[in-house]
Amino acid sequence: MTNIQTLIESKTHEMKNEIISFIQQLVQTPSLANDEGSVQKIIFDKLQSLDLQSEAIPVKFEDIKDHPAFNDDGFSPDSRINVIGQWNTDKKGRSLILNGHVDVVPTGPEKLWNESPWSGAVKDARIYGRGSCDMKAGLASGIFAIQVLKSIDFEPKGNIMIQSVIGEESGGCGTLTNIVKGYTGDAAVILEPTSLKLCPIQSGALTFRLTIPGKATHAAMRWDGVSAIEKFNMINQSIIELEKQRHSSFSVKYYESPERVAPINIGTIKGGEWHSTVPESVVVEGRFGVFPGESVSDARMAFSDHLKKVSNADSWLKENPLILEWFEGQFESGKTDVEHSIINNLKMAYEKVNNSSAKIEGVTYGSDLRLFTNHADIPAVLFGPGDVRLAHSANEYVEIEEVLTCIKIISNLIINWCEE
Repeated sequence: MTNIQTLIESKTHEMKNEIISFIQQLVQTPSLANDEGSVQKIIFDKLQSLDLQSEAIPVKFEDIKDHPAFNDDGFSPDSRINVIGQWNTDKKGRSLILNGHVDVVPTGPEKLWNESPWSGAVKDARIYGRGSCDMKAGLASGIFAIQVLKSIDFEPKGNIMIQSVIGEESGGCGTLTNIVKGYTGDAAVILEPTSLKLCPIQSGALTFRLTIPGKATHAAMRWDGVSAIEKFNMINQSIIELEKQRHSSFSVKYYESPERVAPINIGTIKGGEWHSTVPESVVVEGRFGVFPGESVSDARMAFSDHLKKVSNADSWLKENPLILEWFEGQFESGKTDVEHSIINNLKMAYEKVNNSSAKIEGVTYGSDLRLFTNHADIPAVLFGPGDVRLAHSANEYVEIEEVLTCIKIISNLIINWCEE
């Protein structure tokens, strides 16, 4: 182990309790959409304590609404902020963005949690609570990588920028604001939970709403009506088949399972008004997966054409067509070439810390990666501590050892990237 490696290892170990405490503080500060201000103040103060050039950036829909990647998430159009901290803005070497979001999803029923969703409890070498995995621990890893390097008097040749953003879960208005306002870099690491796999490829996800018509009548005369629930059941079965057909027609590398690249999911169902009435409408909402390399317009057309085909084969729906709407999150797919130098540098950093080969994998979810790759011409990769399967779940947690390993890897990446 080289001298600088020994120093990084030692300093990370020394800061372990401080790292845990900081992540706990972030988790214990609820930051649901539209309510991220308190946690952003904690981030801002932390970046200032590291002598970074720190700014609070207002997120205003008026500034980004005309951008092709804009998604109106239905929350405040002008009262939320991003936080940015920059290290060495006057340097001319290669620059790096470390990006993470502080908004979290709702907790669900608290009775499903062993402790409060906001406890930040430490148990069995894990930190528990909403946002611990997705992705406050990841964001903290980027911040503490800078703190570790500063503590050993390392000075990068290029600018290192921490971006703490809002709105990722509901469409990406935070990162999009930074892009529109001109905050840029030569590469970006988005510190999402990837179990420390390198993920430079993401599927897309388009939120949709289907309204399926029926014909109401008294349940005792059911045969005189048309059940919208029965019509939806037919449509839902066809959607399951469509998902299989789409996966058989696309060939995508770097995914763990070729049958699980761009899933289609029905998330909500609302139908009927009375138990003894044939339901006259059903409204369902879901997400339609977009394959890497597939355009949003092509994905929408594939779904629309499928629904028309199914409807035309049914005498009722042919005369009483369902309604398809696209709303809220419209996440494109995104990709960075796996041979790009930022991927190679991150692989080297991973292998230096772990003495093993890094794994490259595509992810099935939408993220802010596509904003960097598709709209800012910035190569980006998802990489961070935590298992994404725990994100959005009850008893969400992150492994402390994985956080410490991530800090060491990001520290090495900064040295590799900014010294070339």
